Amino acid sequence: MDPSRKRREVWKFISFAMILSSIFMIYPILYSIYLSLHTMQGLQSVFVGLGNYVRMFQDTIFHKALFNNFVFLIFQVPIMVFLGLLLAFVLNTPKLVGRTFFKLALFLPSVTSLVSYAVLFKMMFQIGGIINRGLLAIGIIQQPLDWLNSPFWAKVTVIIALCWRWTGYNMIFYLAGLQNISDDTLEAADIDGANSFQKFFRIIIPQLKPVIVFTTITSTIGTIQLFDEVVNLTGGGPSNATLTAAQLIYNHSFVYTSNFGYSATLSWALVVLIAVLSYAQFKLAKDDRQ
Repeated sequence: MDPSRKRREVWKFISFAMILSSIFMIYPILYSIYLSLHTMQGLQSVFVGLGNYVRMFQDTIFHKALFNNFVFLIFQVPIMVFLGLLLAFVLNTPKLVGRTFFKLALFLPSVTSLVSYAVLFKMMFQIGGIINRGLLAIGIIQQPLDWLNSPFWAKVTVIIALCWRWTGYNMIFYLAGLQNISDDTLEAADIDGANSFQKFFRIIIPQLKPVIVFTTITSTIGTIQLFDEVVNLTGGGPSNATLTAAQLIYNHSFVYTSNFGYSATLSWALVVLIAVLSYAQFKLAKDDRQ
């Protein structure tokens, strides 16, 4: 086939995909930049230049929302990653009875309907819910905790819900990574007298490093974009104690004054933040020998 004709045939195949990408990806990105430079007054958009960005840096509610995101990030992501690793290590034991059942049970929350599990958690963490009754019965607390209406305990409730839902999801990645670790390596460690603790931290974790980096970055991105859990569990309350940046963007778009320009500005702030955090994690996890 003539090379020029071959190139034309190739362009015919990829042109439709490129058109769709331009319509549904590139255009929204460019239009969001345009919106971030405008503010809405009724149905009219007025050019304000960097005015929305100046407003963002002065917006104490946005700062509070970002702080909440980082609180969830600092506590939830390490807990979820460590528990996922630990569960994967245990479930990778060949002699464990019921491994398939436990894998399914731990992965099931990640595919459960968000609304249904949020309703369940709200029932469990009510003042008269099963959590308070259980803690009272075993003597850990002397009076019921107001989980959903206390600024501190509302954050704890969201973190528990996130860990419950996504730990099993990360665990599946670690299980796949564990199956790629040679049995000869672990057998050699057994011969050398290594216990389970030493094998976990000295052999398994170093070889799972790429998987850990991947799950940490995706968990970080998900936490920065956190929206569904706080909306359904606490509504961002009490007193914005669990308000996240994504929920604030939604509020500015559809709850407050429908200012899509300022919402686009906040969205781009999250994009930059996610890019910086992802780059930092890649650099921290990079092997010094490379």
